Amino acid sequence: MPRPSPKLIHGRLQVHRDGFGFLIPDQPVEGIDGDIFLPPDAAAKAMHGDRVAVRITRLNREGRAEGDIAKVLERANATIAGTFRLKRRNGWVQPHDSRIAQWLLIPEGMAIPRIDTAQVDRVGVLAHGVKTLEDLDGMIVNAEIVEYPDDGATPIGRVVEILGHPDDFGVDVEIIIRKFHIAHRFPPQVIEQAQATQRTVDPSNRRDFRDYEIVTIDGETARDFDDAVWVDRLANGNFALHVHIADVSHYVTPGSPIDREAAARGTSVYFPDRAVPMLPLELSTEICSLKPKADRLVMSALLEIDHRGDIVSQEMCRGVIRSCERMTYTSVHALLDGDAAMRERYAPLVPRFELMRELALILNRKRVRRGSIDFDLPEPLIEFDEFGEMTGIKRSPRNFAHRIIEEFMLAANEAVAAHITDAAVPMVYRIHETPDPKKVLDFEEVASQFGASLGLRASEHKRFQMTTRHRDGRKSQRQVQIAQPDFRISSRHYQKLIAKIEGSPLERILSYLMLRSLKQARYSVDNQGHFALASDCYCHFTSPIRRYPDLLVHRALGALLDGTAPTHGIEQLAQFADRSSQTERTAAEAERELVEWKKVKFMADRVGDDFAALIISTTKYGFFVELEELFVEGLVPMDTLPGDSYGYHENSRRIVGRRTRQEFRIGDRVRVRLDRIDGVEKKLQFSVLVPRKSKKNR
Repeated sequence: MPRPSPKLIHGRLQVHRDGFGFLIPDQPVEGIDGDIFLPPDAAAKAMHGDRVAVRITRLNREGRAEGDIAKVLERANATIAGTFRLKRRNGWVQPHDSRIAQWLLIPEGMAIPRIDTAQVDRVGVLAHGVKTLEDLDGMIVNAEIVEYPDDGATPIGRVVEILGHPDDFGVDVEIIIRKFHIAHRFPPQVIEQAQATQRTVDPSNRRDFRDYEIVTIDGETARDFDDAVWVDRLANGNFALHVHIADVSHYVTPGSPIDREAAARGTSVYFPDRAVPMLPLELSTEICSLKPKADRLVMSALLEIDHRGDIVSQEMCRGVIRSCERMTYTSVHALLDGDAAMRERYAPLVPRFELMRELALILNRKRVRRGSIDFDLPEPLIEFDEFGEMTGIKRSPRNFAHRIIEEFMLAANEAVAAHITDAAVPMVYRIHETPDPKKVLDFEEVASQFGASLGLRASEHKRFQMTTRHRDGRKSQRQVQIAQPDFRISSRHYQKLIAKIEGSPLERILSYLMLRSLKQARYSVDNQGHFALASDCYCHFTSPIRRYPDLLVHRALGALLDGTAPTHGIEQLAQFADRSSQTERTAAEAERELVEWKKVKFMADRVGDDFAALIISTTKYGFFVELEELFVEGLVPMDTLPGDSYGYHENSRRIVGRRTRQEFRIGDRVRVRLDRIDGVEKKLQFSVLVPRKSKKNR
């Protein structure tokens, strides 16, 4: 990575679909507040996502900077997914990502890829009539950039894949995979190594747990089972909790082709109707997966836990298990809820599941005592029929069986992190830093509009009166809070507010806003604790099939068990941690975008229909609503609001009619009609169907 020049600022370019952009500096820059604005002419000199060097061209007194791109340091897009367009006998690719403004010119002879028999699964459409540019016009393709021009001129590309027509089944997933540059094919050497992996299990030099009633508990559609559990009550009244995790480190050795590919991927990516695994299927769903009735190698955390949830003793070891049952969250919940058929079917295991429930409740109470935060925000679940067509959106089911596994995995992660840390072996931690005081106080300001608060003491912040002048000449005043130098906030502040609003109409809104005030969890070689879990020492150990940091933790634990030198040095671990944090964010963004896209496609036949909705945020150009039954979001533009001219009151985040004083606020329930769908931006636009009553008539 080039060393930054004193006169140039290095960072990542983020481009807005309207053409302007921002440089996200690699490091904070003294004298500059936040990101550096790049006007359209400057932003056009590179592509969204590129690492660039920027020269500051303007800096105001508040530290707001404007700049120009001096040079491109690193290209983010080797390929571009988009729609093939035939214009004046020239081929072009219009990028699917609206943040990439440049169309790719496709020279003659570079539009129709040669058929590679190894890729017929993706380019097999060529055999169905795609022989000319006219046949290709309007189809979705993936193009390799062969020439990056200087200063925003036209890039030149070559079509390398024909993905299909825009409405073909599965094309949306293929586009998202390529838009986010998610590795989805394993290199030949990785496949060869995976296929050559030993299929028999050697239990030598391992603790044998095969006679224990160990079970896996996962979702109905899960195929990779990387954790299994067993609970018993000891003679002294304490609980014995065994958490067995697939020993991926036994099969994936450092520096091997599979390891290099796993490190590059960082994580498995889960879409509604398919997954892109971190490891080849020969490992992820076969020899590493803790399948029932099959011998499997594991890394085990054996914990003794007392009636308060404290770990009084622990042991880590390598083991071999044979899971006796592949349970689902649904079946375990039904069994614990008294379902006679389930209790009869799993009669020998019923007492053990009841012990699991008892221990999970104890562990949860312990976490609550120390201030651990639990956000229970609804997650959308996309439903499909037997043909793979989307049929609906509903709230993802959550029951106490989920809580059992969560509590056991949290306990194991924390125990392993402490065990390795106490031995001074370098490792990758899962950290969650204390939130930025400014974001906390911003949340407090919004929450105060609903009569809610995190309960910060007056001594922890100071207030002053701020006057805001509006465009129409009006003035308004508000109390502004500024954090003192010794400002501190604990997870208990969040925990108490969550408990207070539980079950109230404000729960959905305030929980969402609280979550936005927190920082993102990430991986690091520096143990900075986990704010949300109120944990001093935490790592990810329980999912090595789908997360690379977990595999690194297994290697650290293995070195400790063997009394050998650590596999990776601290500098290499730091690189892995940064890379894994980045791939995790990319995967989350890709998963989220595809879900939103599928929601929009699902709503295509519902234009003109009306829905009950909740206002979840307000802006100067309108407000966003979430449909109450479908978990679908969209915008109600301010200029569509009926019966009046409306303005946005920034201090209270309300939209108010200038004549009628009708108000629209976060948390209000409204009836809306779906007016239009923006197919390019994948966004929905609504209008208010029934005007709210004015404030004076309430």
